[in-house]
Parts: sequence; C-alpha cells; structure tokens
Amino acid sequence: MDKIFNTILILLWTYTGLDKLIRWDASRKAFHNQTFPSELAEVLAYAVPMVELLIAGLLLFSVTRWWGYLGSVLLLTVFITYVGLIWSGAFPRVPCNCAGILESVGWAAHFWLNLGFIGVAVWGLVANGHRDAQRNGRSTEIL
Repeated sequence: MDKIFNTILILLWTYTGLDKLIRWDASRKAFHNQTFPSELAEVLAYAVPMVELLIAGLLLFSVTRWWGYLGSVLLLTVFITYVGLIWSGAFPRVPCNCAGILESVGWAAHFWLNLGFIGVAVWGLVANGHRDAQRNGRSTEIL
C-alpha cells in the first residue's frame, strides 16, 4: 500500500509542478489573480512549482521519503486552508481555479480532493515512521 500512496503523491507533485512550469505564463498570471499581494504572488509563482518538484524528488528515495510525506502534509495543509477560506467566502472576490485538471472543478471538489491527498500523506508519514522504528529496534507503541 505504501508504494501505491507514494506513487500517487509523486505523480501529483510532478504533474502540478511541471504543469506550472510548462504553462508558465498562465500559471504566473493565475498566481497574480489570487487574493494576496502581487509581490507574494511573484515569489509563489517561482517557489510553488519548485517546492512541488522537490517534494516529488524526496518521495523517490527511501532515505528522504519521510521528509517528502511531511512536505506533502505541510504544503497540502496550506493549500486546503486557502481553498477552504475561498470556499467559505472569506475573501471579497473569488479567484479562478488554477491547477491544471482542477481548473474545471469547483472549490468544494478542490477542497475534498486535497483532503484526500492529505490523508494519503499522513498515512505515509505514519507508515514510514513505524517502519523506521521497527528497523532501528525501537518500540512503536503509543504510550
């Protein structure tokens, strides 16, 4: 099961990171259409695809996989928080959806999909932590 979940996240991050780079102009414009300041949008236009590809790279190797799962949980938590705020009407205007396949779905579907990916990443964190503890001869019982 770990290999399946790991592969799902590698495909997610590789797709989203490369999509933003391949469709650079549209991606950058979409960041600038969001509800945060233009300076932050410019930084994020560069940083987000690089971080997504970095996380995919971390998930490729067993020695860095735990960090890839942790990065996945953290980045997806940021994304789902932002999507949740948009979905709940916290901002004066609703920006466009801007992530490849997710362009055609609403904010609710975007939220639930991200929540599912968080579940996959949390499962990977727990499974990898448990496996590492067993390899090192430590107990994994919860006190």
